Amino acid sequence: MKWIKRIGFPLLGIFLLLNIIAISQAYQFTHFYPNIPPAKKPDQMNFGEKASAIFFGVHYPKSVVVDSFQVPHESFTIKASDDISLECWYAKAEKIAKGTVIMFHGHASSKSGIIKEAEAFHQLGWNVLMTDFRAHGNSEGTVCTIGFEEAKDVKAAYDYIEVKGEKNIVLWGISLGASTILKSVADYNNIKPNKVILEMPFGSLTDAVKGKLRTMHLPEQPFSTLLTLWGGAEQGFWAFDMNPEEYAAKLNCPVLLQWGINDQRVTETETNTIYKNLASHDKLMIKYAHSAHESLYKKEPEKWLATVGGFLNK
Repeated sequence: MKWIKRIGFPLLGIFLLLNIIAISQAYQFTHFYPNIPPAKKPDQMNFGEKASAIFFGVHYPKSVVVDSFQVPHESFTIKASDDISLECWYAKAEKIAKGTVIMFHGHASSKSGIIKEAEAFHQLGWNVLMTDFRAHGNSEGTVCTIGFEEAKDVKAAYDYIEVKGEKNIVLWGISLGASTILKSVADYNNIKPNKVILEMPFGSLTDAVKGKLRTMHLPEQPFSTLLTLWGGAEQGFWAFDMNPEEYAAKLNCPVLLQWGINDQRVTETETNTIYKNLASHDKLMIKYAHSAHESLYKKEPEKWLATVGGFLNK
């Protein structure tokens, strides 16, 4: 019995400590705080700040929208089904539009983070709708569920454009935006885009957590499992069921899937699995040799324009 106590109590202490850390980190990763300065980078922290960041997480500021969109556009809000207000920008094509591209940004970003892509779509002859996800930019809320509730935001934007009478709707998303598109299409039968462009979607919520840990140079296990567990529990859903790679089986329109070979957040295995699972018989996967988890258009503009323009025009 003595050896059980000698071993058991320390193991219990470690178990409790790991869970306390995971609970704190999961909470901070899913919450954004308005009007606070950007979080310090690890090399800018003193010992006490680093210890606090490890045990209690870091407060992340809510993304700020900077309107540098060089295309005439209107700003307005729409409501998601759970009454969350979402701010949007809408820009009409200069001539007769080919259709409308609905655009969704990544985690901790906003619609101002995808302005360059929006200008490119507009230049290609498309109307553009850009939406801040809940808890991002000028939209309502401070809690991000990494795609689970944000699927309602995709539906709200799609419904807005569909009600306007648009017949040619393209969905475009990067990172969180791409993964959320997959969930929304799987959740709502009425979302039937003509085409979809996915850039760097994560395969599952657990994979997304692993990607975050890799960038922080932290071990994937046991933290990826604990962070996924507590992140979902804190927000009231089973996070292990959040699997965009499985939702891909519900997407049967033409799809362009794009990924950067130097991406540390999303693996090639995740990308290949999503591509394999896509139900579409008209699908294309393009990999960018010089890009990481970043704007593929900004990094390799000529390749992006040729690929996306060709996909939209065929």
